[in-house]
Amino acid sequence: MIYYLDGTVLDLDHLKEGEEPDKFPCIGVLNREEAAKWNSRLGISDRILDECLNGLASKFESHEGFDYISLVIPDKEDLLSEGNRISIYFRQRLLLFVCDDIQDYSLLHGIITKIEMKEIKNLSLEMILYEFFDHLTAGDSLYLESLEQQIAELEEALITSVKRDYIKEIILLRKKLLVLKRYYEQLFDLAEAMEENGNELLSHRMVRYFHILTTRAGRLSDSISNLRDYVSQVREAYQAEVDISQNMIMRLFTVITAIFLPLTLIVGWYGMNFSMPEYKSVYGYPAVIALCAAVSLFSVIYFKKHRWF
Repeated sequence: MIYYLDGTVLDLDHLKEGEEPDKFPCIGVLNREEAAKWNSRLGISDRILDECLNGLASKFESHEGFDYISLVIPDKEDLLSEGNRISIYFRQRLLLFVCDDIQDYSLLHGIITKIEMKEIKNLSLEMILYEFFDHLTAGDSLYLESLEQQIAELEEALITSVKRDYIKEIILLRKKLLVLKRYYEQLFDLAEAMEENGNELLSHRMVRYFHILTTRAGRLSDSISNLRDYVSQVREAYQAEVDISQNMIMRLFTVITAIFLPLTLIVGWYGMNFSMPEYKSVYGYPAVIALCAAVSLFSVIYFKKHRWF
């Protein structure tokens, strides 16, 4: 749908021949099919229209008289999913959002409702664009705090040995944080590019607003970097715990081997095919048993004293 800023809905079928929809400032929220249908009246170049319909990469392009933005927005409920892509075309008197499907419209529903209810003060296209980017980052600080709490709980579980499958959880967290890192870096680049205002589509006042967005996106990106470092520290702590556990197991086997090694020597000695004096003594066999027991007892006491186990 395309709206004038007073909330009036434009109908393509009711526009007169040759009448441009942006004779007054208007905002459009269209899916791919609607964008292709409206383009004969919107006058968007074929290359930019193709980017709106088929482009996949996040980007900002500033051309003579208009700006084009493509942004992939991750689903915070499922960060590993493909995410939603929104293309934005911005020129004097026209702000156009092109979404993949009707689900993406929910990202703009609140803004359209504010337009219809006239809740945005000093309503203008640049203010709507700012409201959109502001909505993208609203509440993200709390979301990152929840991720930090999740990492802290994982660290605590590692220390208390409550859980077992740490590697899977750590890898999952790292993948999620990587998605968010790319997203906030894209937001930072886009907000910074808008702040430069090459086409002068923004007023000086709105440039200051977009500077706030740039600062916020940079702060969120730094927070993600800190969380990635935190996860790396947890992974290193887990690896240290695994190494300690393996060392304890290896120490136990070493102690066992060290205890039985002298006994193996004695067995090997008496296994030789020679006639030994002890064979003729009635105390020879008990003496060997006593010797083995004494060696084993001495080894255990020695290792225990030196805290080998």
